[in-house]
Amino acid sequence: MQAAFVAGFGLGISLILAIGAQNAFVLRHGIRREHVLAVVMTCAVSDAILIAAGVAGFGALAQAVPWLEPVMRWGGAAFLGVYGVRAFWAAWRGGEVLSVRNGGAQGARTVVLTCLMLTWANPHVYLDTVVLLGSVSAQYESHSGFALGAMLASFVFFFGLGYGARLLAPFFARPNAWRALDLGVGAVMWAIAIALLRGA
Repeated sequence: MQAAFVAGFGLGISLILAIGAQNAFVLRHGIRREHVLAVVMTCAVSDAILIAAGVAGFGALAQAVPWLEPVMRWGGAAFLGVYGVRAFWAAWRGGEVLSVRNGGAQGARTVVLTCLMLTWANPHVYLDTVVLLGSVSAQYESHSGFALGAMLASFVFFFGLGYGARLLAPFFARPNAWRALDLGVGAVMWAIAIALLRGA
């Protein structure tokens, strides 16, 4: 079980290290110190559910239902495109500075719903957690050990990203830093959306 656990942790952490739409969202709210616990828990628990489904054999569903993959791909691209426009609009509008004392403009419900959309509407999440992790786990005798390792990797990464982002708080006390972050987030969203459409 130990070997499976280590393998699951290693593969899990490698799949989520790349900065994507979900990670950019976590980073932004971590810097703002806005609903950080709700955001990181939403991401980590969502990953845990998908990993459990993949290890349990849910990955076969994507192959059994041919129309599922294109629907996820186009739907995810549309959502990321709209979210990218919002990020670019925030960068153009500017004027935002980090304020630890003042609450964020978005309520917890809105933030969590957006986080859920960024997670569950992203086809790459299913490919990574359900299909890839699910298929690799079949190589190990302890499927549960592999799944637990991958799940722990998600919790470690998202909590580290969400709460570690506050170290950047002094830098983001300047409005221009927020403009750069929003531009970067928008670029990431659009790059992923374009990649999804090219693969369609």
